[in-house]
Amino acid sequence: MSGVPVGQVQLGQYGPASHVIAHISDTHFLGAGRPLYGTVDTDTPLHEALAQLERSGQPIDALIFTGDIADTGETDAYRRIRDLVESAADRLGARVIWVMGNHDKRAPFRSELLRETGNGASAAAPVDAVHDLDGLRLIALDTSVPGYHHGAISAEQLAWLAEVLREPAPHGTLLALHHPPIPTMVSLMSLLELRDQAGLAEVIAGSDIRGILGGHLHYATTGLFAGIPVSVAAATCYTIDPSAPARQLTGVRGGQSINLVQVYPESVVHSHVVLGDFDPATRFDSEFLARIEAMSPDERTEAFSRQA
Repeated sequence: MSGVPVGQVQLGQYGPASHVIAHISDTHFLGAGRPLYGTVDTDTPLHEALAQLERSGQPIDALIFTGDIADTGETDAYRRIRDLVESAADRLGARVIWVMGNHDKRAPFRSELLRETGNGASAAAPVDAVHDLDGLRLIALDTSVPGYHHGAISAEQLAWLAEVLREPAPHGTLLALHHPPIPTMVSLMSLLELRDQAGLAEVIAGSDIRGILGGHLHYATTGLFAGIPVSVAAATCYTIDPSAPARQLTGVRGGQSINLVQVYPESVVHSHVVLGDFDPATRFDSEFLARIEAMSPDERTEAFSRQA
């Protein structure tokens, strides 16, 4: 469970988050490090994301990847990203949670990312799982449809999900899936949405689910589904431009980002983190923060809140 780093003083009304999760999506790795579409470097943005998380010093409980880990389901692609992410997770002291996407293949996903053994019918079954992060339940739900890019959830999966949700978790639940159950403003992407969403809404409405984490769209967006906030992380490989001319679907090499999810007793906050190094426009360093922390609340107000 996350806590306030040693020496840090609570400055505002809220205490530390009980959990902090890095939400990453749509890495689309290819075998042997090949560029996606022959031009898109998928590896460097993920390296940047993990480096930025380490540099931040933020206590991270888990790294969750909401699908399309590998672009064509190649074994080598899964191994490369697994080794990269697990190494970073070890340094961060974080768990790693993988969620299936429409580009992923269930058998190598299980054998390489989850390190499961065996084959046959079990290897081809939906990859659904429940993870306990010190009282915060995280449910990974497989919305992939083998051979297609749209999403779906079977009646058996919904029954399983209903059973899991029968008992609430101490810190509530986050539901992670690839196809987010919200509208998209990109017309062609609506053909690839999660289908038959009413059944999912019926199961999760009134449950202890506090947030839904998704990917698939390749741009960051938010919405509501069954009264539950939905947060979509943009892709790390390339992004889709929702401001492209009408009736176009345009992927661009820029704007890659991840999300940080902070769980508080009464709130879940999703923060958008753009990848890359940028020139600072202004900066208050750690020494300034230390001086502020040493002040009384009234002194802090005068030193930092009062307008010049």
